[in-house]
Amino acid sequence: MTKKIDLAIVGAGPHALTLTTHLLQKRQSIKGRFSVFDPSGMWMSRWKQQFTALEIPHLRSPAVHHPDPNPFALRKFAESRPHELFPPYDLPGTQLFDDFCQDVIKIRQLQDQVIPLAVKSIQPLPDHLRPQFRLGLQDGQEVIARRVVLATGSAQRQIPNWVNQIHSPYPQDRLCHSQTIDLRKLHLVGKRVLIVGGGLTSGHLAVGAISRGAKVHLLIRRQLAEKLFDAEPGWLGPKYLKDFFAQSDWQQRFTMIQQARNGGSMTPAIATQLRRQARNGNIRIDENCQIVKAQWLGENWLVECSDGSQHDCDYIWLSTGTKFDVTTEPLLKDILQAYPTPIIKGLPVLDTCLRWPGCELFIMGGLAALQVGPTARNLSGARMACEKIVPAIVKPSVAFSPSIMAAQAS
Repeated sequence: MTKKIDLAIVGAGPHALTLTTHLLQKRQSIKGRFSVFDPSGMWMSRWKQQFTALEIPHLRSPAVHHPDPNPFALRKFAESRPHELFPPYDLPGTQLFDDFCQDVIKIRQLQDQVIPLAVKSIQPLPDHLRPQFRLGLQDGQEVIARRVVLATGSAQRQIPNWVNQIHSPYPQDRLCHSQTIDLRKLHLVGKRVLIVGGGLTSGHLAVGAISRGAKVHLLIRRQLAEKLFDAEPGWLGPKYLKDFFAQSDWQQRFTMIQQARNGGSMTPAIATQLRRQARNGNIRIDENCQIVKAQWLGENWLVECSDGSQHDCDYIWLSTGTKFDVTTEPLLKDILQAYPTPIIKGLPVLDTCLRWPGCELFIMGGLAALQVGPTARNLSGARMACEKIVPAIVKPSVAFSPSIMAAQAS
């Protein structure tokens, strides 16, 4: 018999955990009515893997941003571990943040809430009185859910064009995207590593490679940008968001998001480390420079750059970031077909509750940026998303009604 649930949460990362704690705070009775799906079967596993693989010492967000509804909960938790809050704004150490999240999970008894299966498809079931979704799971089972929240952080890796123009076969580990790199497993003494990109991830990769005895060459297509946060703190409150929400032109909103994030940037602390290493001869930093061609010569790479220079290296690491595009998200294929909505540069136009217009599917993370703002993918964005989604799930008055949706659409 197909299992029926009230709410399915797809993903078990920081966004999903934030949503779960906020839902339980508003309505404890919802506990037995929702299921969380993640192939790992554990909360925060991908987050943890990525932070440890890149040896990231601390978060970029201050201690008030975390999955618990009480903004001061992490500070309280850290009272006996003050040395794990890093200057200048009490940035939580990676281990501290992970321990705190595990504590939140334990207190709210969520350890066994994650079902260790990936959701492979989400199919809307047409029923005018009570629309539902059929979720296809990786083991062939199906679940019927009245409402679905997509919290997978579904971003596509950005791969530069020149990569697809490499004709000779090369070993897979010699050219890879930052998301697939695990510094802990690498032996790089005497190796030359070329890192492409100017964001914080490329900084962590450079520091990690140098500490393993590599010589690093960092290529940045613009100037190296130094910022404490990836978007100004004004985007966390009415200071900037007031104008953003007042903007009714979706295209303009997209432009505002792009300008606010303005590509990759490094924290001053990492940039200082890299400059020190440059003085020691361990890293060369080339700004306003891009690769136009790469050739695998059997043992190493020969790379040609936009400024006419050529370089040899053993490894190329792409720290070229990710992009959000709803049209390439397999889980939303059937939703897109059944409920077309305007799409602006890959981002869907959702309603004010972050609901896909016409149905009871909600979206968190980067794909919800048109409604949340430039920090949608961050921890602060998870909290802002909850402020919009939670009322729609716990209050019947805001709950879905086909007639309301029809009225909004007209």
